[in-house]
Amino acid sequence: MRTEVVVESAADPLRLVTRLAGSGLFDDYTVYERPGLWTFAGGVAGEVILEPGVVRSRWLDGSSPASATSLNSLNSLNSLNSLNSLDSLDAVGSVDWVDEPWSGRPAAALEAALQAAPWPVWNAYGWIAFEFAALTPAGRLAHLVVPRTEVRVEAGRALVVSADAEEAERVAALLSGQGAPRTPSPSPVDVRPGGDLYRSRVARAISEIDAGLYEKVIVSRRLPIPFPVDVVATYACGRAANTPARSFLLDLDGFQAAGFSPEVLVGVDGHGTVTTQPLAGTRAFGRGEDLDSETRRELENDPKEIFEHAVSVRASQDELYRVCAPGTVRVTDFMAVKERGSVQHLGSSVSGELTPGRTGWDALDVLFPGVTASGIPKAGAIDAIARLEEPRGLYAGAVLAVSQDGAMDAALVLRAVYSENGRAWLRAGAGIVSGSTPEREYEETCEKLSSIAPYVVPRA
Repeated sequence: MRTEVVVESAADPLRLVTRLAGSGLFDDYTVYERPGLWTFAGGVAGEVILEPGVVRSRWLDGSSPASATSLNSLNSLNSLNSLNSLDSLDAVGSVDWVDEPWSGRPAAALEAALQAAPWPVWNAYGWIAFEFAALTPAGRLAHLVVPRTEVRVEAGRALVVSADAEEAERVAALLSGQGAPRTPSPSPVDVRPGGDLYRSRVARAISEIDAGLYEKVIVSRRLPIPFPVDVVATYACGRAANTPARSFLLDLDGFQAAGFSPEVLVGVDGHGTVTTQPLAGTRAFGRGEDLDSETRRELENDPKEIFEHAVSVRASQDELYRVCAPGTVRVTDFMAVKERGSVQHLGSSVSGELTPGRTGWDALDVLFPGVTASGIPKAGAIDAIARLEEPRGLYAGAVLAVSQDGAMDAALVLRAVYSENGRAWLRAGAGIVSGSTPEREYEETCEKLSSIAPYVVPRA
């Protein structure tokens, strides 16, 4: 049986979702923020993990997914309350993992695994690694969970929907709780270490570009954090200082991450409209009104930054042409300046209408990894990244929410903190083109790291 509870609350949604995440009530959870809507997905009703050559799935006995409706209907809590399609659904699978081989397109493997879910309505949340697109993938490539309990917070109310009535009441009690939140004390991370190695990688990339191997590549650097991190507190502290397109917090199978995504990689609605929002071209932000205005003018007039952005938009158009109906692909809001925490970017929106028979997974297949986090042409850039860097994992991958009816919202993972097995790290990159200089690209990584490095909270 599905249980619904509505909680009226004037509390900051960030406070509510971090209270749930830090409660210890759920071993596995995700938080996903879209404009005006925060979703907390806790527990497991179903689960899909993609690894090289095998997709693993399980659907738990006696569980119904929490989903009240699909992502397409997230316009208001009133619409959620009016839909009751899961009042008496039981799973027909088992708790045992089922392993199936796969080859070819990893997006197709994920889509097929989720289509086997034994419920007519569900939402899934999780992540996809950058190596999802590698020619020879390694490591865990994706992890998606259909939650047992789902909480959606907007407009001063929270809707709790759960397959477990007792759990729903405990969640509602947590949301209704009073008391001042704990104020986290960050320990800022120095973003400067590792400059020499990074500059040498950029110089190598420039020489390969000049040799005609590819046109653009994003070269990143990993920055270890010298202490264990409280990821939930870091998310709370960092979100208050950032202006992301999407934000996320997750703990799945012991892997934790939190971030403030600057761009939407894939958005698909129930009518088949697909949108991607490439950002390329960067300058620092948040240094005072006069200096911010000066760097904005510099950004808007820098030939290297304009070229980098224009080729990224062109590449996004070319990718959408492959899955969208002829004549529907269009660019809007071209080269608008987007302020994202400690940096400002040139941004555009590229959209189209999916060709009949195509799905959001097809759109993900052509758009992933984001051109602004890989390069042009994408295959050559991905190959170069494998030579120039250690494996990326979730960095430059995606966090996503997807529904059974095809709705999808996937954000590019940048400006994030990662933690696993007691070790934590940050990562940032810069787009390298023929006009790049190693020193400027290194400074750009420092500017991007400053969106999260000052807000890292040590684990008590």
